[in-house]
Amino acid sequence: MSGRASPTLENSGSTGRTGKGMTVGQLPNSISVQGVSYTIRERVGPWWNFSLYCKKWTRQILKDVSFHIESGQIMGILGNSGSGKTALLDAISGRLGHKDNFFGDVYVNGHQLKREQFRDCFSYMPQTDTLLSFLTVQESLTYTALLTLKMCSSSSIKKKVDAVMTELSLSHIADKIIGSWNVAGISGGERRRVSVAAQLLQDPKIMLLDEPTTGLDCLTANQLVLLLSELAHRDRIVILTIHQPRSELFKLFDKIAIMSFGEMVFCGNPMEMISFFSDCGYSCPEQSNPFDFYVDLTSVDTRSKEHELETYSRVQDFVSAYRNSEIFSKVLAAIEKTKYTKELPPIPFKKKDSPNGFDQILILLRRTTRNLSRDKIGIIMRLLQNLLFGLFIAFFLLRLRSDVAQGAVQDRVGLIYQCVSAPPYTGMLNAVALFPPLRAISDQESKDGLYKKWQMLVAYIIHFLPFSVISVAIFSTFIYWTTGLYPDASRFGIFFAVVLASHMIGELLTLVILGMVQDPNIVQSGIVLLNSAGVIVGTGLVRTIEEMPAPLKLLSFFTFQKYSSEVLVVNEFYGLNFTCGGDNSSTANNPACVFSQGIRFIEENYPRALSWFTADVLILYAFIPVLVIIAILSFKLRENY
Repeated sequence: MSGRASPTLENSGSTGRTGKGMTVGQLPNSISVQGVSYTIRERVGPWWNFSLYCKKWTRQILKDVSFHIESGQIMGILGNSGSGKTALLDAISGRLGHKDNFFGDVYVNGHQLKREQFRDCFSYMPQTDTLLSFLTVQESLTYTALLTLKMCSSSSIKKKVDAVMTELSLSHIADKIIGSWNVAGISGGERRRVSVAAQLLQDPKIMLLDEPTTGLDCLTANQLVLLLSELAHRDRIVILTIHQPRSELFKLFDKIAIMSFGEMVFCGNPMEMISFFSDCGYSCPEQSNPFDFYVDLTSVDTRSKEHELETYSRVQDFVSAYRNSEIFSKVLAAIEKTKYTKELPPIPFKKKDSPNGFDQILILLRRTTRNLSRDKIGIIMRLLQNLLFGLFIAFFLLRLRSDVAQGAVQDRVGLIYQCVSAPPYTGMLNAVALFPPLRAISDQESKDGLYKKWQMLVAYIIHFLPFSVISVAIFSTFIYWTTGLYPDASRFGIFFAVVLASHMIGELLTLVILGMVQDPNIVQSGIVLLNSAGVIVGTGLVRTIEEMPAPLKLLSFFTFQKYSSEVLVVNEFYGLNFTCGGDNSSTANNPACVFSQGIRFIEENYPRALSWFTADVLILYAFIPVLVIIAILSFKLRENY
């Protein structure tokens, strides 16, 4: 294997190759990583085992990692799962979660990077694509360009997007939608190229890619790595982690790094790798894939204690041999040389001139609206979900009557109960279904410095407002006049306003929790519990508030359901009179006529509701801006993660 590959490797694997975009005599861009270490502290046991949960142990993710690479080169980082490949990329790009446990230095062109400079220097593509399903390839890239470039004409934006699509062979699918697992779209390899194209719009000189070939077939993976190699040779630095590459890719890498248990076992060009392991007594067999052979050789076998000790000892021998080798000495010499060379170019920051915050929100709003408006089933459900619920209620109640003996009060109380509890739940369903993909893309793009995470939140809130108004208007119009609630236009307006506020509060409350909790399923369960607890404690429809224990009575004032239910009860029962049937003269002695007047029901069950009617409406609507502010703050806190 190695003998047949040697002629090709000698021509294309040299570490000193000059990129096509570099003029003769021009010093190359470089990145130097020196002594990078990273540790985390983890709890020994689960939360239910208190004694073990209180104990922590320190786990070293990266240990004294160093390497040097220059523009025009592509480096592949290999290693088994848990070897520290992704952590190394996170360290290089400044994305480690626990920054206090990070040690070491990252230099670009001999300049040590400050924390705030990382995201503006490196382009980072995570393992999972974050693309909006219903946008076309061209639209997706155009909106990214709009977020990146300020004061550019439409023709300039289009020209740049077209150039990037041409560079990555995407022009033939420019008008195809991205798609998802349940929506037909472009292929997995094309999605990865779109993600790379989105990064190229900022013209990065240093590109970091985490497992870009994951989920791709062998042919597509090879094509993608070949494309990245070509991008590197155009005066860029490309560093990627890769899992089980085919032997055909061997000749494409200028440098190969192998990691095991957070340590750099080897880093050099392909020919140096073959020589290094051969000198250690482990030559690659003739018909074997060198990548597979050397990764297996440097992995720790944890099937048994004996195998683990034996393989770990072998890995440490490789690490020691590498650190004592001439290859590693050259790396350290190159790092020191760039640190003290004054003629090196400045840090190659990404070319980015972002628009102001207001314009960014408008761009995000346009992108969100265009993406979600193409989901026809989603649009229909958002507009009609409340109506579908209303149809069931109307069919169940048919027409409200004014006969106490026939349960007129009970029917109205039941209807109000449903109108208080259901709209927040449908709002929650909208947020859980629609916002997580937007949150995912905002997490990625905010780390790229395109905008702040809370700006995506604000754009989504503006987007869902008209849908909420239309959906609640359809539901309110149908349920109010069909069931026969108090026949007055002004009272219908109040009913609509209360249901609208409840629906919006449910969605906003979900957004608040989505800012703090990553798993949408946990969020959905939490919101259901909160909504149910609010209905039970706050409405007084399950148990009158006056009869509740003092703590629950106090808690009811913090639930929006308390204010919405009080307004709806007054709105419906005030001025309403019921007939008892039979001889009206016996009304006083008829238990069914105890609430023959609606005001008596209000005074008995909601004694403060009449005097607090206007205040209840204002407090109910005050929940909306308060939740918006809390949601923004929760997403601001996410900026650090």
